[in-house]
Amino acid sequence: MTSTAAGIAFRDRLLEHGVLVSSGVPGLYGRSGAFEEVVDGIERYVTRMGRADGPEVLRFPPILNRSHMARSGYLNSFPQLAGSVHSFDGGAAEHKELMHHLDVGEEWADALPPTDVALTPAACYPVYPIAAGMLPEGGRLFDVMSYCFRHEPSTDPARMQSFRQREYVRLGTPDDVRAFRDLWLERSQMMLSSLGLQVKADLANDAFFGKRGRMLAASQRDQSLKFEILAPVADAEALTAIASCNYHLDHLSGAFGVYTAPNEFAHTACVGFGLERITLALFAAHGLCVDEWPAEVLGILGVDTAPAPQERTMSVS
Repeated sequence: MTSTAAGIAFRDRLLEHGVLVSSGVPGLYGRSGAFEEVVDGIERYVTRMGRADGPEVLRFPPILNRSHMARSGYLNSFPQLAGSVHSFDGGAAEHKELMHHLDVGEEWADALPPTDVALTPAACYPVYPIAAGMLPEGGRLFDVMSYCFRHEPSTDPARMQSFRQREYVRLGTPDDVRAFRDLWLERSQMMLSSLGLQVKADLANDAFFGKRGRMLAASQRDQSLKFEILAPVADAEALTAIASCNYHLDHLSGAFGVYTAPNEFAHTACVGFGLERITLALFAAHGLCVDEWPAEVLGILGVDTAPAPQERTMSVS
């Protein structure tokens, strides 16, 4: 991730040119039309590169079943990143108390108890409950996308609190899942390099919480379970992860009861593309005016920079 000074400078350029729009909260931004055109182009590219593998296509909302988050073990490993959805469910007396807190400028969120949903932390999480039970021969492959949330406010625009992940998720035997991970480790580097990004793959670990988390991170690295695809965003010296390839072993399949054979948990892996981070890397590499990007990059993304035809004004005599 970028240094604070470089991240702030890049963020300020993006805000000045209207590529991002400030919300007043670190890590929460509106996106311009140009930004979204690039995101759409990246999505089309990811679709083309994975279509021949025959995935099941699913798109998820930015919230998931609260019990599924707990069951996944996410709160054990990443409590500092989790988000829960709360909502008012009181009566007139409770509403009066809430209004009082608002009127005097006091904290009001305590009046909102938790609901049955939480904020999705990664696009693959809704998949595992769906796949519970015995997998078909050959396993399953999903193409998924979701808005995700992680509570890590930052001045670095590449570390957003709300962002989109596009993923391919593989469930099957250890050999099949490992082959999938290795294939996408190479394929994702090729894809991102073709967009004019200077990328490299590096062994990595997740941001596990606490003392136990340090042991989990060391184990993750020792087993080579996570690789990140890094590229310059705000700082050429401090690269940013814009995609990752993750092998979960049987952690998530064990939590949700996904099997390849009786008493044999499936293994799972995913490749994730950070749509906002890839887009920011492209703005950093090619400039803040999409119309001036290299033609080959625009061609891959399918972004049309031709001016829209002017509307004709009809006169009535």
